[in-house]
Amino acid sequence: MIVIERRHRIKERLLKERSVKVADLVREFNVSEETVRRDLNQLEKEGLIVKNYGGAVLADDLQIAFNQIPPVEQRKFELFEEKDAIGAAAASLVRDGQIVILDSGSTAWCVARYLKALNELTVVTNGVNIAEECASAEGTNIFLLGGKLIKKSMSIVGPQAEAEMRKYNADYVFLGTSGISLKKGFTSSDPYEAEIKRAMIESAQQVVVVADHSKFSRQALLSFSGFDNVDMLITSDLVEPALLQEIEAQGVKVIAVPVGRTEAQGTE
Repeated sequence: MIVIERRHRIKERLLKERSVKVADLVREFNVSEETVRRDLNQLEKEGLIVKNYGGAVLADDLQIAFNQIPPVEQRKFELFEEKDAIGAAAASLVRDGQIVILDSGSTAWCVARYLKALNELTVVTNGVNIAEECASAEGTNIFLLGGKLIKKSMSIVGPQAEAEMRKYNADYVFLGTSGISLKKGFTSSDPYEAEIKRAMIESAQQVVVVADHSKFSRQALLSFSGFDNVDMLITSDLVEPALLQEIEAQGVKVIAVPVGRTEAQGTE
């Protein structure tokens, strides 16, 4: 089994069971204890786990995130490895002291995880989950919009939230999307979510959409932006290159982070 596949399966087990044991992984993958410990060392560097005697547990911030959402919503984290890589790439664009807008999606939450390393950052969000994640960073100022709470997504929407959002001037906005269509652009399944995303776009100098590969096979109910209003799309190399080239032809800068096809395929 190649390294990337084994580590992917370890991550899947962690997301389901919250912990792993070295001895169990040695038996499952038929590899040495040293190999498993190298895998866990890498996952710890990525901030996904905390090692303990005999194994590892899911990192505290991920444990908290799972505990705060109902089981039906946990499906959002099925592609966590991919979303986390996209989040890291997106956060790398931001510098100390800048102003960032984040929506409430699970990929935007992955962006927030990495923004915590910055100093004197200001985060404006309609996501209760985003505000909670950023609250652990002492150097981050957080502005949470007021309005109607959508419980299933823990997002705040409505005319009040939209009016508040339009008062801000941000360096970046990072937006999730329910689907991406070459005809309709970026789409949302909820009318209220679509409206707050439009307000966010109006309030930022750089508009960045963050989306895993599954969004390219969907077209949701409403378009919240065409390609002409988006500066950058950050996704993964699991998306067909030809499709990304078509989007680039629309004037959108595309970054495809390596999570599958282009990662090193070494074996151990």
